Amino acid sequence: MMANGFSVENCRAVITGASSGLGAEFARQLAPQAELLVLVARRGEALESVKTELSANKARILCCVADLATDGGRAAVCSFLSANGVNPNLLINNAGLGDYGSFASSSADKTRTQIELNVTALTMLTHALLPRMEAPAGIVNVSSLASTLPMPDLAVYAASKAYVTSFSEALSIELAPKRITVSCVCPGPTPTNFSKSAKRADGTDTNREGQGLLRIPPEQVVHEALSALQHGRPCVFPGFGVSIAGRLFRMVPRRMLRWLLKRRAAKE
Repeated sequence: MMANGFSVENCRAVITGASSGLGAEFARQLAPQAELLVLVARRGEALESVKTELSANKARILCCVADLATDGGRAAVCSFLSANGVNPNLLINNAGLGDYGSFASSSADKTRTQIELNVTALTMLTHALLPRMEAPAGIVNVSSLASTLPMPDLAVYAASKAYVTSFSEALSIELAPKRITVSCVCPGPTPTNFSKSAKRADGTDTNREGQGLLRIPPEQVVHEALSALQHGRPCVFPGFGVSIAGRLFRMVPRRMLRWLLKRRAAKE
């Protein structure tokens, strides 16, 4: 581990969106070495299932049921930590939501929830927990390869993840003198429940052409995210294909990206 990284050994971690997908995988990989895990999500039964699965590990596990897309839900997390005497030194902002389909035809409620969960919850929970975090400490924010692109039919999600990446890289500079390491992970297509929740009731989906080349399992995403944290890397694109794509998308002129995406959309 590099000197400016954060070791997860004996950490006290808060993991959002921990009932399934990447959140549950973060819990699985941290449980053998952490002191305490606080699992946060809306679905209490699913959280308890993850807790039961991990009960044989070293970490003590607490479940906090909260809807992070609301002010009340975010306040409930802080109250839960206070009530249980938890001062975390690791925050994993994983909770997120997508929406497949055009912006014009999107549900206003789902669009608002996306912004509240992907942007507001991540920002305000980080702001609320920073004073509680005892250095050395770490923060992992889950962004997306989509953050590098203006994505038609995934516009709000991609834009919200662009915020997450930019916010994370800025925080990594701000908080380094305080011995708080911030890492952002930008996975490509990953087999989780994300696609199921992002589809609309009418079955509207997104163009998945070429995604197979970039698909990696949740285990690899989490492993590379935690490795980035421990080595003090501000941003990681997990997997060979995603790492190449991330570099290319950041280098290609935006005018060319828009042209390519326009052609792709015209094929649908």
